[in-house]
Amino acid sequence: MTESRSPSLRGIARRPLLGLALLGTLTPRARAADDLSAVLDPSSKAETLYAEGAWCEGPVWAPSLGGLIFSDVRRNRMMLIREGSRAEVFREPSNNSNGNTVDTQGRLVTCEHRTSRVVRRETDGAITVLAERYDGGRLNAPNDVVVARDGAIWFSDPTYGIDQAEEGVPRPSEQKGRFVFRLAPDGSLTVATDRFVQPNGLAFSPDERVLYICESGTREGATGEIRAFEVADGQLSNERVFATVPKGVPDGVKVDTDGRVYAGTGDGVRIWSPDGRPVGHIPTEGPCANLAFGGPDGRRLFLCAGKRVLAIETKVRGAAIGSAGSRP
Repeated sequence: MTESRSPSLRGIARRPLLGLALLGTLTPRARAADDLSAVLDPSSKAETLYAEGAWCEGPVWAPSLGGLIFSDVRRNRMMLIREGSRAEVFREPSNNSNGNTVDTQGRLVTCEHRTSRVVRRETDGAITVLAERYDGGRLNAPNDVVVARDGAIWFSDPTYGIDQAEEGVPRPSEQKGRFVFRLAPDGSLTVATDRFVQPNGLAFSPDERVLYICESGTREGATGEIRAFEVADGQLSNERVFATVPKGVPDGVKVDTDGRVYAGTGDGVRIWSPDGRPVGHIPTEGPCANLAFGGPDGRRLFLCAGKRVLAIETKVRGAAIGSAGSRP
């Protein structure tokens, strides 16, 4: 996601982070939060894996590619961090890539701001365009993406990549709205919901009966929120507000195997139980844009926080770790 420059919208502030993004150990307030001890050991410490970014986004654990892939959006490149190694350039230029996931076959699926496309990296490195137009016009700037077990690809299409030159190519939108799309296995593209100002992060519940979608373009004075939709036969229904955030807006979102929901926000990662009850807060110094579970056992939580990528060991496992393709 990228902050909107429109006076009527607000987003996560883009400002340099000072010092470590995570404050070493969790704060006493975070340690005391209800049920957070089930997620993290109180002595857990964050490790900085990368600190040379401009705006880090879209982390995904991709075993077939060697480790953690993430987008350094404003540097127009994608990076790879192998287990125990330093970050290396994976793809440059990346067309100002943002969100990433892996499909049921372990192939990397990426949202590109500059080209307004969703693409797939084949096993031989070739790039296949999956989606770039809808209803006669170019997409806005695909932002975040998830793949369901049936192979359908769901992605958000806000306008950040066409609003700001540092993250794409400014131009007028050719769409009638800012949609969440569903790309069916047969290649048909449909609007799943048009109910958002700027749709952003997406995540399924462990049983894929619920889709969580972050609203990152709230009206001035409104509270940032995560909405939940029931999913059946490729369609969404029964929209409800799942949670609101106390600072900034929710950006990327992930779920663990117990159904807890984790979102990057203006002051770190906020965590909720499946029924929307606040569980705790992992603070970052400045905004946390996105996050992903990964590592050899799926219990490492990676955080993209401004120019840094951090990792912290947890007691839980990402919901999709270990499914076909090992997709986080």
